[in-house]
Amino acid sequence: MTHAPQIRIPATYMRGGTSKGVFFKRDDLPEVARQPGDARDKLLLRVIGSPDPYGKHTDGMGGATSSTSKTVILSKSDSPDHDVDYLFGQVAIDKPFIDWSGNCGNLTAAVGSFAISNGLVAADRIPENGTAVVRIWQVNIQKTIVAHVPITNGEVQETGDFELDGVTFPAAEVQVEFMDPADGEGAMFPTGNVVDELDVPGVGTLTATLINAGIPTVFVNAADIGYTGTELQEAINGDDKALAMFETIRAHGAVQMGLIKDVAEAAARQHTPKVAFVAPAAGYTASSGKEVAAGDIDLLVRALSMGKLHHAMMGTAAVAIGIAAAIPGTLVNQAAGGGDRTSVVFGHPSGTLRVGAEATCEGGQWQAEKAVMSRSARVLMEGWVRVPGDAF
Repeated sequence: MTHAPQIRIPATYMRGGTSKGVFFKRDDLPEVARQPGDARDKLLLRVIGSPDPYGKHTDGMGGATSSTSKTVILSKSDSPDHDVDYLFGQVAIDKPFIDWSGNCGNLTAAVGSFAISNGLVAADRIPENGTAVVRIWQVNIQKTIVAHVPITNGEVQETGDFELDGVTFPAAEVQVEFMDPADGEGAMFPTGNVVDELDVPGVGTLTATLINAGIPTVFVNAADIGYTGTELQEAINGDDKALAMFETIRAHGAVQMGLIKDVAEAAARQHTPKVAFVAPAAGYTASSGKEVAAGDIDLLVRALSMGKLHHAMMGTAAVAIGIAAAIPGTLVNQAAGGGDRTSVVFGHPSGTLRVGAEATCEGGQWQAEKAVMSRSARVLMEGWVRVPGDAF
């Protein structure tokens, strides 16, 4: 029996924020995989090493967590006033499934750097020294993101002294602006309310904020589900009962938000919405051993991604937190002490993060203007990935 040899595809392995992913230029992919469809999904699944019943990604580039099972496809933008088109795929670990329904805010920090280094940004937009402003069209959610990438001697500056909780080593700071970040075409609050009652079988009726900003997110109060908001990963990810509860909350929140028609559809939409729980500021010890004082933060937030408590905070969920904090009456705003605010500092399992946000209310409808945060990014490896030629 003969077997197809491996093929090699140009790729770059990058860290962006607290995530890692395999980056491709669209035109470097095999022609059959340059368009949406079964071939593209099968190729990227094989690159990452999914589905893996062992949950390890031993035979692929994935890291067996939601933060490290990611793929990015970039191309020169067809959209006016943009430099690069950015398509993100969240790869399931144990299922043959890629979720294309949302963005990855963390990897967004690496998009500008990759685009510059790979000739996707016009040379006249890149200063010899200073900051390159890269205009990104986020294809998944049809939104504009602006990345401010530091440049030294005409090349991307990756090293620096900016520290990001959840990332081991310092690097250069990349400021990212999420413009008009309400996700999708619907209202930012799909129910019309900043706070709703969410009926969850087996859990009860929970007070919730259901928001489309950055990424669709279901916020609930930590105290209502038996938590303090200071939990680290091991407190939840090893508890099958807790994980099932959060998935049930997420599924029923998705129905109430109009993202799906029936809770049974939630399994095929794992990336969105996110589910998060909030609590007033309190001191705790972060996963690194760092002490976070109550006075250092405005509130506590913990969020789940792809069925597990995230080790830090998803970038898109951070946008949702920032926008929700800026709107009086949401659970996030209440946990932060209420009132008007244009920024918030929240505590997550790895430490703290500050997000700036602007929101306005017109005709009784809230509009998200933008959210701003600082991340960092760097190339970890570049060259080619190899996959069996008959894998797709």
